[in-house]
Amino acid sequence: MSMLTLSNVSQSYGDFDVFMGITAGIPKDAKIGMVGPNGIGKTTLLRILAGLDQPSGGQIFLAQGTRLGYLRQEAMDAFRGRENTIYQEMITVFHELRTQEAHLHHLQECMARGDTSDALLAEYSRLHDSFEHAGGYTIDVRIDQVLDGLGFAKADWDTPLSQLSGGQKTRALLARLLLEQPDLLILDEPTNHLDVEAIEWLENALRTWDGALLIVSHDRFFLDRVVNRIWEMSRTGMEEYRGNYSAYVQQRQERWERRQAEFDAIKERFLGELDFIKRNIARDATRDQAKGRMKRLIREVRVVEAGGLHLLNSKNWGQVMDEVSISESRWEVADVEQAIKALESPILRPPQLRLRLQTTLRSGNYVLRSTPMRIGYPGTVLFEADPIELMRGDCAALIGPNGTGKTTFLRTLMQEIEPLSGQLNLGASLKVGYFAQAHEKLNPTKTVIDTLIDYKHMLLGEARNYLALYLFRGEDVYKPVHMLSGGERARLALALLALDGANFLLLDEPTNHLDIPAQEILQEVLENFAGTILLVSH
Repeated sequence: MSMLTLSNVSQSYGDFDVFMGITAGIPKDAKIGMVGPNGIGKTTLLRILAGLDQPSGGQIFLAQGTRLGYLRQEAMDAFRGRENTIYQEMITVFHELRTQEAHLHHLQECMARGDTSDALLAEYSRLHDSFEHAGGYTIDVRIDQVLDGLGFAKADWDTPLSQLSGGQKTRALLARLLLEQPDLLILDEPTNHLDVEAIEWLENALRTWDGALLIVSHDRFFLDRVVNRIWEMSRTGMEEYRGNYSAYVQQRQERWERRQAEFDAIKERFLGELDFIKRNIARDATRDQAKGRMKRLIREVRVVEAGGLHLLNSKNWGQVMDEVSISESRWEVADVEQAIKALESPILRPPQLRLRLQTTLRSGNYVLRSTPMRIGYPGTVLFEADPIELMRGDCAALIGPNGTGKTTFLRTLMQEIEPLSGQLNLGASLKVGYFAQAHEKLNPTKTVIDTLIDYKHMLLGEARNYLALYLFRGEDVYKPVHMLSGGERARLALALLALDGANFLLLDEPTNHLDIPAQEILQEVLENFAGTILLVSH
């Protein structure tokens, strides 16, 4: 039995259909990974499921008594107006247990004063059993495990929520949700703000999760280790696959091959019917039979055009007629032939990102040299760096726990801030390209196309053609940046980076928010990049 059911759910904004026809169910034991191209509406659907937005159409049924928890992709406003510290926020999860604990202490005091009535002893026994069964004696242990697992050092537990960064707030919200243990936990890109150790801890926690999970993630390794089924989202529906991400990739290929074979067979049958009609439509003896077969062929072709192959397999032709409006206009043989040849394969592979990172200048042999440095801000040393040397063509990774100063180090290399001590020397003929983790340099009020034209002057048509390489097509180019999904913002940032012609790339978490096909393309492009790369990634 499903604890949450979606029936023909759709969402539109004006004339733009974000998605339609979403029908699916989440069983109690399901651990579901939801995938789909950036901008397809995954976050929009999650917000609807969480009750934050209303769908334009369809219905959602939540089983009675089901407790639902939702981790949004960016939780900057999650704790607005709350003055708690990190630890105090975690304790609020256990308010009812803490109340029971206080009452237990009161009963213990009564017994210590000599009140040993049967009624008091019975109440104490009942309350004690309830408190113990609910984990009342392990509250502090559970809080410690979750905060430590998600990368919060004990020294930070007294930090007010208002002083946390956006990524830290997202981690704090995730910690609270894990402690709340809802029946259905919905997570939108939960690994984006986690380092490697925290991701591994979260994987273990979710593998043993006693409830249902719905996870949007572009981390294929994370999905492989956690989920037991995949939802693939498109503009026109949701398809379900059993198993983890790797199993989904194989099953999808097999499913596509079956559908393509079915399509080819039907198209061949249509052409065979058309050949019979052509040979017999003009003969007196066979004209009526040919006309009858042509009428049926027209109806079948229109069904495939309007509703897809599956409608041809319906046992009830009346039902098919109800689902698809078929014009009664008069067709000639040539019209039927043209319509058959124009039928499109049901395998609509999504367009791919066409990223090119090319250098316009050859750097010197030495790209970067430093003495031992202290990295941070006046009064705050984040870390000490040993001497560093990067040569032309090197590809180096910068790793470390969250909050240790990786982004600050990149800003130091770009000479936006000075090292607290030590010297940094950049090589000759360097052209630095920087990809910011949070895309801070994108103006949220500008449209996609204005952002591009302001960055590099182009004619309108040239700008539209360039943006199409990064999957911004049609009206998408007029979206304001603040309305873009995380993946769309990442694609726009890559589009700008590709215009720099940089020979030294500083990339701060470039795969965050990108869908899996885009990540694979970025990986291939970086492997073939002719310059030097310093990459921050988990």
